[in-house]
Amino acid sequence: MGEFNEKATCGTVCLKYLLFTYNCCFWLAGLAVMAVGIWTLALKSDYISLLASGTYLATAYILVVAGAVVMVTGVLGCCATFKERRNLLRLYFILLLIIFLLEIIAGVLAYAYYQQLNTELKENLKDTMTKRYHQPGHEGVTNAVDQLQQEFHCCGSNNSQDWRDSEWIRSGEAGGRVVPDSCCKTVVAGCGQRDHASNIYKVEGGCITKLETFIQEHLRVIGAVGVGIACVQVFGMIFTCCLYRSLKLEHY
Repeated sequence: MGEFNEKATCGTVCLKYLLFTYNCCFWLAGLAVMAVGIWTLALKSDYISLLASGTYLATAYILVVAGAVVMVTGVLGCCATFKERRNLLRLYFILLLIIFLLEIIAGVLAYAYYQQLNTELKENLKDTMTKRYHQPGHEGVTNAVDQLQQEFHCCGSNNSQDWRDSEWIRSGEAGGRVVPDSCCKTVVAGCGQRDHASNIYKVEGGCITKLETFIQEHLRVIGAVGVGIACVQVFGMIFTCCLYRSLKLEHY
């Protein structure tokens, strides 16, 4: 019986240090997950106003929330491990399970949106650009379109001819422009009055191809981070169950 308790105690100590090491890495992983979510919201949010669906935004918010909870859970896990409190271990396991589900949801949403992105952009991007650009109350869209065309060196959703359907161009408020000034290779006031290839960007596929590639790259990052961390959490749940069982045996 004494030999059994000695082995159990030795196993418990090993599990404690293993789980503590895991929690340190888990805390850093939570920081990384939250950083990816904040990076998406803060630095890459300019183009969100051009998307009809809120899935991309929702995925980023899920990562921020999951990352914050991961960091809190990592600290709780360390406390539960060294205090050997089974009730804390139960709470820790439940939190791990919730985070696991959140990150799986984020990964699935990212993958699903990745598949439908092309269809959504084809159906909505041109209307968004032509009907909301330089319209009252849509300053975010105007800024996003200007940044999109300058950053990716493109003009119009499919090509520069799309701007002929623009409500802004047709209204006469454009000052004789046939395309926005942001289409120009060298932006100066009124440069959009001439749509010759020497003056504006004429890229095959237009801005829709550039934006699709951009969003898809970030969805791959979001999906990989979410699913990757979720898989790592499986080991945490296994270690927690083993330690809980070991403490329970020692108690008896």
